[in-house]
Amino acid sequence: MSSIGTGYDLSVTTFSPDGRVFQIEYAAKAVDQSGTVIAIKCKDGIVMGVEKLINSKMMLGGSNRRIHSVHRHSGMAFAGFVADARQIIARAKSEATNYERIYGEPIPVKELADRVASYVHLCTLYWWLRPFGCGVILCGYDRDGPQLYMVEPSGVSYRYFGAAIGKGKQAAKTEIEKLKLSELTCRQGIIEVAKIIYGVHDEAKDKAFELELSWVCDESNKQHQKVIFLLC
Repeated sequence: MSSIGTGYDLSVTTFSPDGRVFQIEYAAKAVDQSGTVIAIKCKDGIVMGVEKLINSKMMLGGSNRRIHSVHRHSGMAFAGFVADARQIIARAKSEATNYERIYGEPIPVKELADRVASYVHLCTLYWWLRPFGCGVILCGYDRDGPQLYMVEPSGVSYRYFGAAIGKGKQAAKTEIEKLKLSELTCRQGIIEVAKIIYGVHDEAKDKAFELELSWVCDESNKQHQKVIFLLC
């Protein structure tokens, strides 16, 4: 990439001769170096799980969370740079609050995903900005039922039945495809998500990690909630 991209990766507004934007590819690479994040859509809701790598033994447990509630009925998990993701989360919360204040109802998940994707894409349009070095998975429950979206550093947003980002995404996707998601409840899905994250974690190479889990489903009264889970 370096030989091809020399001189074309200095600005996010510069295309290479073969039509690539290298700074966006660098941002995607930063996401791939982060801990694994996965989410699955079960028959009664959405489950999200995060492999949060512990960079120091002195770090207080539970700090720098990678799963956040955006609104009562929606949440977000991310992989990549924590500082970059903080800006996206703040923007998502602002969009959700403004929508409810203006229209008098919670923001639909698709509308929230589109607004977050537009904000992420905005940082790829001007030379004085750089792309966000993080990818986010957005889930929520609205009148159309549970929905799951993933927003990439380029600003592209897709709806999924199951999604994975981070260093173990390929192995995680393979395991997700084996699940019969339409038959799983979220209570069963929580266990499957935890198994997948522990399975893709390489104890020989990777550092210790904390497992973060959340769901938004019928059992949680369609509210996004953190799940306390102990793997024995």
